[in-house]
Amino acid sequence: MFADDTKVWRVIETDLDCDALQMDIDALLKWSDQWLIRFNPQKCKVMSLGHSRQYNYVMADAAGTFVIERTTEERDLGVIITDNLKPTSQCVKAAAKARSVGILGVVRSYFKRLDPQDFLIIYKSFIRPHLEYCIQAWSPYQQKNICCLESVQRAATRLVRGFRNVPYEDRLHILGLTTLAVRRKRSRRSY
Repeated sequence: MFADDTKVWRVIETDLDCDALQMDIDALLKWSDQWLIRFNPQKCKVMSLGHSRQYNYVMADAAGTFVIERTTEERDLGVIITDNLKPTSQCVKAAAKARSVGILGVVRSYFKRLDPQDFLIIYKSFIRPHLEYCIQAWSPYQQKNICCLESVQRAATRLVRGFRNVPYEDRLHILGLTTLAVRRKRSRRSY
């Protein structure tokens, strides 16, 4: 039995904090040995947020001692976390998944003539959820990321019969949709 998705963190300001984090890792390994829930050291990673201390953390088990690999990007519950906490990778991957390599390409190939009602059902069920999955955790704030996500909705609304040459804002108005940025602002106010 292996333990998956366990996270240990600590604010690191001095080398003593690095030592304390290593002690936390050691305590976790001791606990895992006691309960026979093993960690796989090759799957463990270290990510530093906001500092550049290059301290090597280690895990020891029956097979030996392993230095824990460093990473700058990790996926957790479907959200990509980077060491600079910018959502660029998440935006690019969400847009790619919803775009031609994903759902939008399937819709484009199977539905040649969509009327507005059919489009709204398909868009709200299969495309928009990819663009808004867990958006509260990674809401884009840079213009390039906002445009990356918005370009998918822009392309999707062109699939409606007769909308190819209609300006984007008019397509949204006719369909009763808003931009994704407006949706994010509206949802933030409800918290």
